[in-house]
Amino acid sequence: MTVQSPTDAAPQPLRARASGPLRGAAPIPGDKSVSHRALILGAMTVGETRIAGLLEGEDVLATAAAMRAFGADVTREGEGRWRVRGVGVGGFAEPSDVIDCGNSGTGVRLIMGAMATTPICATFTGDASLRSRPMGRVTKPLARFGAQAHGRSGGRLPLTLVGARDAGPVEHRLEVASAQVKSAILLAGLNAPGRTVVIEPTPTRDHTERMLAGFGAQVEVEAEPGGARVIRLTGQPDLAPVSIAVPRDPSSAAFPIAAALIVEGSDVTAPGVSLNPTRAGFYETLREMGAALTFENPRTEGGEPVADLRARFSPNLRGVEVPPERAASMIDEYPVLAALAAFAEGVTHMPGVHELRVKECDRIDAMARGLEACGVRVAETRDSLTVHGLGAGGVPGGATVASRLDHRIAMSFLVLGLAARAVVTVDDASPIATSFPGFAPLMRGLGATLEAPANR
Repeated sequence: MTVQSPTDAAPQPLRARASGPLRGAAPIPGDKSVSHRALILGAMTVGETRIAGLLEGEDVLATAAAMRAFGADVTREGEGRWRVRGVGVGGFAEPSDVIDCGNSGTGVRLIMGAMATTPICATFTGDASLRSRPMGRVTKPLARFGAQAHGRSGGRLPLTLVGARDAGPVEHRLEVASAQVKSAILLAGLNAPGRTVVIEPTPTRDHTERMLAGFGAQVEVEAEPGGARVIRLTGQPDLAPVSIAVPRDPSSAAFPIAAALIVEGSDVTAPGVSLNPTRAGFYETLREMGAALTFENPRTEGGEPVADLRARFSPNLRGVEVPPERAASMIDEYPVLAALAAFAEGVTHMPGVHELRVKECDRIDAMARGLEACGVRVAETRDSLTVHGLGAGGVPGGATVASRLDHRIAMSFLVLGLAARAVVTVDDASPIATSFPGFAPLMRGLGATLEAPANR
């Protein structure tokens, strides 16, 4: 399957204007993080893994194509229903062509980890955004297993990775809290004899650990004094195929939930959203801001805690200090939090978010410049963003904002435009397809006014 990233196509402007009440159910797509991992681990089993609720965005489709290139049989059987016949741990074949991961930093880093301890060679590339992102944070620890990386300056894509021939286990302490780096090391450790150990200073999303255990790997997780976590993985297991139900993505749910909180009269429910503790920091922050947000019908699905999220218009949101230690559990939600904070009373300060500088774009700079263009006062440092809120109905809007090939920047400013005084236009909404291909139809179904500019 050939995957063309939408960010390599012609720009697709989209604008948002003040809407009437948003009402109804918002069926959020499957979790992107879980979808990537389900495909990769399914490809590393012997047997057939069945997946329900897979996110069918461009990022995940690129990972599916990559697993085929490495020899797995990956088949779509219906909407969100996929089957993977794996090749076993260490069974990847050498791809005959370049692996194009599109816009997906998660996909490329996890795939590199999965192949790093198999003696094969693969070349990775992606769209313009992905080719600008640093890969050294992954290739350096993978080198400790014996893998060799040859890329552009700064360790950027295109990059060729030569897997280790005689890999041994490693012990690695993460320099920054990164679920992608942690997961790459653990996936590499699957084909290394002995015990691979990852020490993370701050807990990050734990989908990889949960899923490894579900597939039959021996994984031990221990909390250290001070909040660090130690993950120990015993290598060379026989992974057993399983059936996976992918929960709905809390990062995608953040957009209709935030819109409901700032659009007058709104009442929106997002059913079955994952509330994994390592992913729920955004919703904890919303409650601290005074949001009318409730978690209804809590339950467990596919090994993950989920609930139906109900959000209602909240005219008295207040600015808050977001604890820096919460960053790992809501790193993808800071852009939409910044948009929401513009409608709060007082100041919202978000420290400890330097990781936003190396996402699909420099998200701190992108949000700061876009908010300023919409009439909102902001301040930034290397690792913080501060938004001076204007209260309900107080954001002027009226700007065209650059998405910078970043899906979350695009969606955040479209949410902002739904409650701003004047129309907000995003110069290119096509990157949204990488993670939330149904975003615009879903929002219109709730009552949002999203439209392509007439003079395109």
